Amino acid sequence: MNVRPDFSKNANRAETAPAFLSVWDMHSYYGESYIVQGISFNVHEGEILALLGRNGAGKTTTLRSIARMDSPQVNHGEIWLDHQPLHKMASYEAASVGLGLVPEDRCIIPGLTVEENLQLAQIAPPIGWSIERLYDLFPRLGERRNQEGVTLSGGEQQMLSIARALARDIKVLLLDEPYEGLAPVIVDEIEKTLRVIKEQGMTTILVEQNAVRALQLADRAIILDTGSIVFDGSAAEVLENAQLRAEYLAI
Repeated sequence: MNVRPDFSKNANRAETAPAFLSVWDMHSYYGESYIVQGISFNVHEGEILALLGRNGAGKTTTLRSIARMDSPQVNHGEIWLDHQPLHKMASYEAASVGLGLVPEDRCIIPGLTVEENLQLAQIAPPIGWSIERLYDLFPRLGERRNQEGVTLSGGEQQMLSIARALARDIKVLLLDEPYEGLAPVIVDEIEKTLRVIKEQGMTTILVEQNAVRALQLADRAIILDTGSIVFDGSAAEVLENAQLRAEYLAI
């Protein structure tokens, strides 16, 4: 009899080391649909965590639940960021204590220039990420500062969406499919920028269908399958484990 391999030695169990962001026994729903089914994990300060799985596994729902968006509904569990109880907050309150969600659709504000999109997001006075510093990080945005944001290319809009999140001096960056639909050369550029952000201490959770690229960037990986954690370990371990990749990532 064939026995299904067990990759879940750390699944649904938070690490014992102190964490910067902790998710404990989180259950999330869209109406009657039970999407995230009691997951727990920790993210340490300065770490990049790749959140992986097939379509429908619950990755985006997990990000939106952490960000306290109105949909999905989190019916049980706790979420803590730097000793702040996110599970007791609305989305705008979670944003105010340091969460920055970059959604898959980017949500660039029509009618505003690149610089106006950044100015609208920026706290006053900026603590870490001034607009000029963001232009140093994303030179293309500096070149297009007076161009309407929605007229940028897809890759440039993704850069603007990330820069807009950073402008609020966030503590955790939540990225939902940042490479979606982008040319490889643009993906290379965004990945290089994310490495620079990591070097400066940014904590990041990355949801990405391009699992190999995500794993090459990340320190750790969590794999979801039908709303549950089936693997929590190093990104290198996933890259080295062909059976695990075939079982849950189809690569």
